[in-house]
Amino acid sequence: MSVHDFSLQLSELAQADQLRARRIIDGPQDASMLVDGKRVMAYASNDYLGLANHPKVVEAAMRALKRYGLGAGASHMVSGHMRAHHELEEKLADYVGLPKALLFSSGYMANMGILTALAGRGDTIFADKLNHACLNDGALLSRANFKRYPHCNLVKLEAMLTESKGTGRKLIVTDAVFSMDGDIAPLPELLKLAEAYDALLVIDDAHGFGVLGYRGKGALEHFNLKSDRIVYMATLGKAAGGYGAFVAGCEDIVEWILQSARTYIFTTATPPAIAAAMQASLEVMQEDRERLKHLRMLIDFFGDSLKLQFAKLPYSQTAIQPIMIGDNATTMAFTDALRERHMFVPAIRPPTVPKGTSRLRVSITASHSADDLFDLITALTDLDVELIGNAGHHHQ
Repeated sequence: MSVHDFSLQLSELAQADQLRARRIIDGPQDASMLVDGKRVMAYASNDYLGLANHPKVVEAAMRALKRYGLGAGASHMVSGHMRAHHELEEKLADYVGLPKALLFSSGYMANMGILTALAGRGDTIFADKLNHACLNDGALLSRANFKRYPHCNLVKLEAMLTESKGTGRKLIVTDAVFSMDGDIAPLPELLKLAEAYDALLVIDDAHGFGVLGYRGKGALEHFNLKSDRIVYMATLGKAAGGYGAFVAGCEDIVEWILQSARTYIFTTATPPAIAAAMQASLEVMQEDRERLKHLRMLIDFFGDSLKLQFAKLPYSQTAIQPIMIGDNATTMAFTDALRERHMFVPAIRPPTVPKGTSRLRVSITASHSADDLFDLITALTDLDVELIGNAGHHHQ
């Protein structure tokens, strides 16, 4: 092994159009942003409700900075569990209608902690094939048997559950909203399988929390689900506009995670100012219903308008709208051409998505206007003719 090996690997990535570059953003999250020094309309953020720079949220953080200072100074289990953290946990549990919630520093750490706390040797994790990377990593780290079923395929999942022998614990693990496709998992059916086969249902609602459900309370409200078998995780870095994550569920399960999740126990608590800001964010989510209504209107408008041009668009009723292109080079050409038109739409390539399914991933937020989306639709239609030479091309 030599350092030279890494330069070879990097050049292989570059040749396959898979080398990623970070873009530098100046200023806050918004529909229009300064990206690499250029003013663009951005369709790339997970700030779905436009709360990352909301005055109430920013003011709450500033007040808390004066009260608590910046750092928590220690882990939650030592001296880093501030009142702001505790109050936020209580408010989150109340918001999603579950008995108890526990804060984590990030969604990645939450999922790693949940799965390693709830499963171990002799247990089995059944996971959707398109789950987020952190669920896969958590499953692997748990040392449980790790079985992946084809995307949203309930028949295959039931066959796996039937075949599963042994007395170990069973976990069915799924994204609620799949982050690269924007589709929603069949949670009621998954819960029925969990009940029939005595399993827990672990739900990652990172992209549904604040967006799905009549009042934006997430996937559980969307499907009106309640069960002691549900272990619910959501992040605060997307629709809530901040940072961190939480797990919620019945008292004993959440208490067990608190007692045993290494990604909770062995890390410094998040800055208390963020916890205070997230309380303000929850208040805005509850009081300002117009944001969610506006976002839903934009999602419907975008989907309906694009379907006229791209007949085989994947169906997505969420803020994540994928436009399938196929190969890496054409996908990058689309992104570059959109950037020339002052539009920032990220290209998603393998290994994030399966080979041959490279795509543009449009993220819609409440900060956008209908005109912003109309401009993007016009540009995409023009570029489809230019780059593929086929108006109304049916992208697979």
